[in-house]
This record gives sequence, C-alpha cells and structure tokens, in this order.
Amino acid sequence: MQKILIVEDSPTVLKILRHLSSRLNHLEPIFASSLEQAKQIYSADPSSFFAALADFNLPDAPNGELVDYLLENKIPTVVLSGSFDEQTQSLLIIKGVVDYVLKEGRYSYELAFDTLNQLYLNQNTKVLVAEDSELARKHICGLLKRHLFQVIEANDGQEAFKHLQDDPDIKLLISDYQMPNMDGFQLVQKVRHEMGQRRISILGLSSADNATVSSKFIKNGANDYLHKPFSIEEFQCRVNHSLHTLALVEKLEKAAYQDYLTAIPNRRFFIKHGRKLHQKAEDKNSQLAVAVLDIDHFKKFNDQYGHEAGDAVLIHFSSLMKSGLSNFLFARTGGEEFSVAMAGLNNEQAYQLLDAFREQVATTEFIYNDTPLSISVSIGVTNNLEEHLDAQLNRADELLYNAKDAGRNIVVGD
Repeated sequence: MQKILIVEDSPTVLKILRHLSSRLNHLEPIFASSLEQAKQIYSADPSSFFAALADFNLPDAPNGELVDYLLENKIPTVVLSGSFDEQTQSLLIIKGVVDYVLKEGRYSYELAFDTLNQLYLNQNTKVLVAEDSELARKHICGLLKRHLFQVIEANDGQEAFKHLQDDPDIKLLISDYQMPNMDGFQLVQKVRHEMGQRRISILGLSSADNATVSSKFIKNGANDYLHKPFSIEEFQCRVNHSLHTLALVEKLEKAAYQDYLTAIPNRRFFIKHGRKLHQKAEDKNSQLAVAVLDIDHFKKFNDQYGHEAGDAVLIHFSSLMKSGLSNFLFARTGGEEFSVAMAGLNNEQAYQLLDAFREQVATTEFIYNDTPLSISVSIGVTNNLEEHLDAQLNRADELLYNAKDAGRNIVVGD
C-alpha cells in the first residue's frame, strides 16, 4: 500500500489528523512533526510515498522549507496552514503544490484528505486536451499532470474526436474554441450528437472577448466554460467540479442499473441492453439466445436457514454467473430468477454453455454457517427472436417451467 506523509507540529491538530486519516482510501498515513523527522522517514523508503499533507510553518521550517523539500523530491503535496496571504497562496500554486487548505476546523481537514483521495483516483482518469496552440496546450497539460491525470493531447477537433473514438475511457474533454479543421463548437456538437450515450464531461476554453462564446459552448453540449487567460486555481476547481459531477451521475446510474444485493446488473439494465441486442439480431438476421434461470427450491433456504442464508445463496450464485457467463449480458431479474442474453450463439451452442454452467452450480460446494447447502438451477433457453425481447423472455420462461416439470436441475431449449 502506498503511503501519505503527514507532517504537523501541533499536537491538537495532529490528533485530529490521526482520527480523520481513516478517510484515506488505499493509502497508509505516516506521521511526522518536524522537517527533520519528515526527511528521515522519507529518505528511509522514498519510493513508497504517494503524496504528502504538510504544514507550511514548522519550528524547524518556518518559511515553507518542508514544502520546498517535498516538491524537490517530486512528491505531490497538499499544504496546511493557519493563515495564507495572497502572495503566499500565489507562490505555492506557482511552485506546483496540489492545493492548500486553511486550518479552519474539521471540514478543512476532511477536505484535505478528500483531495488526497481524489489525487489517487486521478491516476486512472483520462483527460483529453484539444488546443492548437502548443504553448497553451503544454501549460494545460502540465496543470493536469500536477494532479496526476492521464493526459492525452490533440492539435485540433478532428484529432480530438479520433482519440475519443479510439479510447472509451476518456472522462473529460477540455477544448479550445478556435482550432483549425474542426473548431471547439463543432467538436462538442459532434461528440454530443454521435456519442450521445457516452458519459463524458466537456470544459470549453476561449480567449475570445465575444460574450456569446460561453453560451454557445454550453448550448452545444459543454458542461462548463472558462475564459483564457485563467487562474490556475479556477482551472483546477472547474476540472474537479466537472469530474465530481460526472462521478455523481455515474454513481446514480450504477445504483439504478445494479442489483443492490448481488452487485450484478438488474432487470432494468438487462432490458435496456437486451433490447439493443434483440434489435441488432433482427437487423442482421443473426443469432440471439435468451435464457431464464431459476434457483431450484429457493424457498427452502429461507424457510430452513433464514433470509440471510437465502441472500448468501443469491450472492454465491451471482458470483458463479460472473465467472461462468461474463462474456454475455446477464442480470438478476427477479427474486431467485436470472436472465442471460447470448449474441452469436445458436440454440445448441447456448444449450451446451448453459448446461456446463448448470453442472458447475450443482458441483460447486457452498457452505453457510458451517452447513453445506446443495444448490441447483433450472434453465430455459430459446433462439426464437419473437417480435420483441419481452416475448422472447416469455418463451424462455415457458421452457424454464418445462425444466421444472421435468424434475429440475436441467436445461430445456427449443
């Protein structure tokens, strides 16, 4: 686990920081109370430290010498202080600190730890910068790299759009307005029109004095706008705000499409994406196998061992689906009912795959509270497209009941 070096000389503040350090995710706090102690700790194992939270004024470093030491060693640093004048604030930002936080109470310290957590997450966050001016582009990329983002560069809108097509993991697009080949307005329009379902935040930039530029960016689909030249702090705030808003949307979407108990997709997710697969199969006259799975005698687990046992069975079964059917669309679509859509498989292929999964369920040992539980599943699978997905699911459900009538723990196909 990577470490955070936390340096603070006040015993009271240090006690608070120790308590609040539990907010850190995937990061281990290491504490020091002076410049000398911090140097000793860091020099003993420099490669293990990810970032630092450092007091600006220490008895043996009254003028920010600790911050200078950390930045010289290329350690991303969040600075704490009881007071900052504007000159010091500007100097810290120019030097390259990640952020500075005033010691104004619990909220301030929580903000400092949240900043460190975000810094950790930024390592896996891709940002695309579309800017034709090399000088401006390098400046923007440098600010982003200070916060450990993965940064991708583009000279114009066309190149930027190509990057977006090639890399679905880009989360933020920062686009200048005036660019050759495809300007910022055209780029934003094209992204929103052709990638409408994609979750990406867009920040527009321009040095134009025209007051309508900002509204045009927003109306064309940008989430925010920043006029150049901008202050470094405002740029950082707008980038963080854009990504924070996107993360909230993704979190809400995840809650809407994920089963609360098993953490696999739910019925809403299955229907949404299953309908797309069904339409594609109809358009291309291709195969689509749809199956309904039902855990046999599920009620007995609840009746004999309690509802917690039933929940444990559902979680166990879902984990088997994740490992055995991960290449296909699957979901928990009812209490003990699950569904799978397998594009490209004919009924015989789907039958063989599902029968192997059925065998895996039946032979995998599951122990709940030291009691071995026997689990089996009945499955109905059909390749008859029917008129829509719901009708195909109904057909698979009929085949499932045939499997139940035939004694359970079997697969019945067309």
